Amino acid sequence: MTVQAERHPVDRYRPVHRMLLFGAQHVLVMAATPISSVFLISAACDLTPELTVDLLAAAFVLSGLGSILQSLGPWRIGAKLPFVMLPGGAPVVLFAAIAQQHGLPTATGAVIITGLFYLVVLPVFTRLIRFFPPLVIGTMIVVVGINLVKVGALLITGEPGTPEFGDPTALVLGLSTIGLTVAFYRLFRGVLRQLAVMLGLVAGALLAAALGAADFSGTLDGGLLQAPRPLPFGAPEFSLLASLPLLLYSLASMAEATGQTVINGEAVGKDVDARRDAPKTIRGDAVVSFAGGFFGLPLMVTSGENIGIVRVTGVRSRYVTVAAGAILVLIGFLAPVSRLVNAVPSAVVGGTAVVVFGVIVVLGVQMLGRAALDDHTTTFICAVAIALGLLPILVPGLYAALPSTARILLESGVAVSALTAALLNVLFRHPGGPPAPAAEPAGPAPEKHSA
Repeated sequence: MTVQAERHPVDRYRPVHRMLLFGAQHVLVMAATPISSVFLISAACDLTPELTVDLLAAAFVLSGLGSILQSLGPWRIGAKLPFVMLPGGAPVVLFAAIAQQHGLPTATGAVIITGLFYLVVLPVFTRLIRFFPPLVIGTMIVVVGINLVKVGALLITGEPGTPEFGDPTALVLGLSTIGLTVAFYRLFRGVLRQLAVMLGLVAGALLAAALGAADFSGTLDGGLLQAPRPLPFGAPEFSLLASLPLLLYSLASMAEATGQTVINGEAVGKDVDARRDAPKTIRGDAVVSFAGGFFGLPLMVTSGENIGIVRVTGVRSRYVTVAAGAILVLIGFLAPVSRLVNAVPSAVVGGTAVVVFGVIVVLGVQMLGRAALDDHTTTFICAVAIALGLLPILVPGLYAALPSTARILLESGVAVSALTAALLNVLFRHPGGPPAPAAEPAGPAPEKHSA
């Protein structure tokens, strides 16, 4: 038996052309996140076009390097799983808020401080991971997936209250992209079926161009090369008080990274020990965030966005996300490629995202299925945690009247669901309480594919 045959599918190399194809599929699905994150910061902080281009280049390069680091896992930094890293979500909003209140140099200083804080707090957090059994992590992943589906849906519909909300053309593009992805997955076999997500996105982009909703003609306009600029806002300024929102968020981020690590292992059929492997993921987040701070970026976090692609395609090799990382770095230095990716309409990206993120919800449900939900106490814990976690997602601004420190945690549905499930699990499963029911045995390994 060859060494190749003995390797777990996660550790197997693929032909270079296939790794590049599958890597490009990951990039196309997740590219909207760094673009939208940079544009949000640019709009909130009134940045010049030149600074926006610098940040966009840095976002692609750091996302690529972070994806490579997480996937290869050198020196116990990175979990050696098919992960990608992105700026996005709460870290971007908090970065923009700190910048508006204290200035951009202080915001970058807060990111650098938080990157170091991850490493300082990690040994303590590692001791608490035992309070995150499958019930807690499964609950958190369901909320993560639902939140991501909402993000993808808003890419199609636009934000409520804006003139673009519910634009018929955008709805047609988003729903058509979903339909085309389903059609490709149904009609094709082998490699083409595994590429159904990317083919659906490309077909959606071509449909947008045919409808006049996308213009790719300016892709070659301007220069050929671009590069991230260190310290685009000047020397960082450090303030613990200004950094407090990000420091508090980092605690929730570590819990989320734990769930992402476990669910990624579930998706690829690899035995993952949260206490052993989650700290490696968190170290990767810390190192890349620390470096990103010197390029004006918000916190960089390991993303679950690509886990759905892994499950849909069945391609489990971590070297595919290494290829995706290399492509992201290349995009960061090649201006025309960056402009091409940026030209894909958000509704098309949203249609693709809804499919991929929906798979994450299913993965969370599968994990909960092994948490003995037929036990009434377990069902009660899960129900309360999911309900509280969904409140800030379904009702934005619910906690707007509360102090800002409280809002940081309460407005994160993922953090609320994880903390609620963990606390209730301890409350009901304490030594004097009812014993935890036996968990169901793990389900069958993911289906094997030839590619």
